[in-house]
Amino acid sequence: MVTVSPPATWAYTLRLPHDPRAARVARMTVRAALDGHGMSELLGVVELLTSELVTNAYRHTRGPASLRLTALGDGRLRVGVWDSNPHVPAPFDRRSVERLPPAPLDADNGRGLHLVQAYATSWGGWPIGDGGPLDNGAGKLLWFEIARTPSPEL
Repeated sequence: MVTVSPPATWAYTLRLPHDPRAARVARMTVRAALDGHGMSELLGVVELLTSELVTNAYRHTRGPASLRLTALGDGRLRVGVWDSNPHVPAPFDRRSVERLPPAPLDADNGRGLHLVQAYATSWGGWPIGDGGPLDNGAGKLLWFEIARTPSPEL
């Protein structure tokens, strides 16, 4: 009998239309991929942070977005969200040691990127396009990583 072991690295990409249901579809995709690859322990935080980035892509652009899930093989999962707005918001535009000021207590929004800072192992972002005279402002990519915590040795 032949035993097939699943690969340690994998990637899924999903194109999301500019639709208010995109964050829900992204969460369902995250759930299916992590369950299918035995990474269910990361599900809560990855769903939350993915939902925040996809919601921001919907709120701050008029075009589609893309979601990419990548298992990096060393217990880390990277989630990237591309959208068509080239503006890279803080904290993604700075070094990860800099912190955002807290959102006002009575604000209806503005907490999503704080959640990324609080729960992601690392994060980053960059504009896509070279800024030259023919650059059509291809958007930006924001990403975060979540690391699996090693199981305690018995």
